[in-house]
Amino acid sequence: GDGLPALGEHTAAERIAYRIPDLAAAKERARYAGGRTAVVGSGHSALTALVALAGLAEQAPGTCAVWVLRRGEVGDAFGGGAYDRLAARGALGERAKKAVEAGYIDAVTGFRTAEVRRAEGGAVLVDDGGRALDPVDEVVALTGFRPDLAPLSEIRLGLDATLQAPVALAPLIDPNVHSCGTVYPHGAAELSHPEPGFYLAGMKSYGRAPTFLALTGYEQVRSIAAEIAGDAESAARVELTLPETGVCKGTGLADVSESQAEAEGGCCGGGAEPVELTRPALPLLK
Repeated sequence: GDGLPALGEHTAAERIAYRIPDLAAAKERARYAGGRTAVVGSGHSALTALVALAGLAEQAPGTCAVWVLRRGEVGDAFGGGAYDRLAARGALGERAKKAVEAGYIDAVTGFRTAEVRRAEGGAVLVDDGGRALDPVDEVVALTGFRPDLAPLSEIRLGLDATLQAPVALAPLIDPNVHSCGTVYPHGAAELSHPEPGFYLAGMKSYGRAPTFLALTGYEQVRSIAAEIAGDAESAARVELTLPETGVCKGTGLADVSESQAEAEGGCCGGGAEPVELTRPALPLLK
């Protein structure tokens, strides 16, 4: 719950996965089929894993999932549904909601994992209040991410202390202010580092911010390629049109009623048209 490894987590490592299971692969399918899996996390990665396990449960009797959330209630974890201007993301939340309603998934809320105990053929999760869940065969921990910077230990990086994103980029993607649809266009200038000729692009450039879209990455790479090729004018001309997916401010929808959140499309819903965003003035980049 505090972002550090839980007691016993390393000891039970063979029972814990930190990525979405690839159930199309025979080996992973066999690992989860017919078993009880705890999926920890409330983001879209967790929803993707839950939907996949629910689909497996329809084909492999005995397969079930326990959805472990730190938040006190499920609330808006399913997202904006039909209101989400990223249609596939909205549909994902709807499928996860139906899987819970169908009984393939049990939700456990208010659970901050503090310990992982080894059990006969599985593991037991224990929260910081001493509450222990029933044993599970596998744990899928999808509780956020941060870039692996170990390969860059000899590179001079300029990273924001909070987001671990490039210093000039961090204020433009702060998830307390921006959703994925309101991140300003940016390119080589914002993605550069003190190390000459070195750039971070793509998901890794966002550090711990969960608002990256592939469309943003394509424009990043185009700008960097232009800069490397010596076309400074093209590198500086960053243009981007993204689907309007709302703005997540502060703590999100904690103070918004459920009906209001649904009407507004949740944290990343609303907005009927794509939005063209203008790059901020250059002084932000200094």
